[in-house]
Amino acid sequence: MSLTRRSFVERALGLAAAATAGDRIMTAAEPAAARPVGPNDRIRVAVVGVGPTGRGFSHIAGWLGNPGVELAAICDCDPEAEGRVAKRLEKQPAKPRFEKDFRRLLEDDSIDVISIATPNHWHALMAIWAMQAGKDVYVEKPCSHNVEEGRVATQWARKLGRMCQMGAQSRSMTGMRQAIEFIHSGAIGKVSLAHALCYKRRKSIGLVDTPAPLPAGLDFDLWAGPAPAVVPHRERLHYDWHWNRQTGNGDLGNQNPHELDKARWGLGKQTLPARVVSLGGRLGYRDNGDTANSQITLFQWDDVTVISEVRGLELKTAPTIARQAGPVAVANIWWGNEGYVVAPSYNNAVAFDYDGKQLGKWSGGSDQLHYDNFLEAVRSRDRSHLHLDIEDGHLSSAMAHLGNVSWELGEKASLGTRPKLAADEPRVAETFAAFEAHLRDNAVDAADTPYVLGRELAIDAATERSSDAEANARFTREYRKGYELPRA
Repeated sequence: MSLTRRSFVERALGLAAAATAGDRIMTAAEPAAARPVGPNDRIRVAVVGVGPTGRGFSHIAGWLGNPGVELAAICDCDPEAEGRVAKRLEKQPAKPRFEKDFRRLLEDDSIDVISIATPNHWHALMAIWAMQAGKDVYVEKPCSHNVEEGRVATQWARKLGRMCQMGAQSRSMTGMRQAIEFIHSGAIGKVSLAHALCYKRRKSIGLVDTPAPLPAGLDFDLWAGPAPAVVPHRERLHYDWHWNRQTGNGDLGNQNPHELDKARWGLGKQTLPARVVSLGGRLGYRDNGDTANSQITLFQWDDVTVISEVRGLELKTAPTIARQAGPVAVANIWWGNEGYVVAPSYNNAVAFDYDGKQLGKWSGGSDQLHYDNFLEAVRSRDRSHLHLDIEDGHLSSAMAHLGNVSWELGEKASLGTRPKLAADEPRVAETFAAFEAHLRDNAVDAADTPYVLGRELAIDAATERSSDAEANARFTREYRKGYELPRA
């Protein structure tokens, strides 16, 4: 069962793999043989990534919630995870095996699905390796750590005929699907603006000048994977990886891929935007994080605009952007010329006209529906059955990455500075005014924690590249040897 990183990649790419029948050489165009799954067969799933505060246990619950699934294995490079899993599953009659190295799962031809809940920097590479090994993939949002990875993962899914779904669960919620159908029906007129927002207090992760303590027995080389194998300076390793750009993508790439996906879905856009600019910073405290905690990003196609707003400080005033719907915290708003729809959670929404009359209300659904939808596609082998195929996941994830690239390439600015993009849109101006008031409520001093106006980026939707060479360099990353991105 020994399999080195290099030998696995060679095997997965078909560079040196012989098939059992006729000693035929397998090429990258020929997928590794997957175990046929009939309509009544149990689907064997392995969950990778069960950190103490991560999404892995939600994955476990989702797979156990479907009677057609066998939870075959749990994997985490931190051996402490085994105890956490055993405690959660002590009442389960059949216990999954525990693996420390996920590559052992790829060798196991009896496993049908790899379910990925690792830190972001592993999402795309692990998904690709799993697909190359003949597995279907359910991968958490964002499905990539940078712009290029999501497109490459999509190419591999198409080449190998694999089912690959991103875990933004609103796509399968009954109430949300009905609300989006209502928007698409034209019931609120022409919709040219969506507002994707996340108002969540994010505490400082602390400021230390020493490497994070590693859990006993953790394989840090495997934890780091494609990222630099340097233990980061912070108080804890787990979860706070979100706020370091080598492994995470800030809240724009943490919570807001859910909201960006709904915004784009409602607007019916199936490409990356033509223009992007971001403004904000890691404001109000100094710590070991290097991603923004408070950030506005504007995405513009030729005919529609998306406002993404992330506030990571204390909400001193309850925001009532769409007043008829009341205060919102994590939400989407679609503005039409005859009314608007507010979705204040993953599974419900309400619509009003501009006189305050309620036009519709929808609710219903749970995370379980998204897992069940994926399993339906695994059985049918028809990716059109997926509610959030990897390509849609890529587009919504890449929007977050574009915003972060814009911000990373920006320059320090004073509070009150505004980008030129969409400057004539009243709701954009209202958003900036409320955002700046929020910063003043929290006594943010831009001289102490810098406020940054990002660089406006022009994006070619066909190539998913920018006219800005510095931006393009950040659409990918340098990969460590043995963890390179296998381009299709």
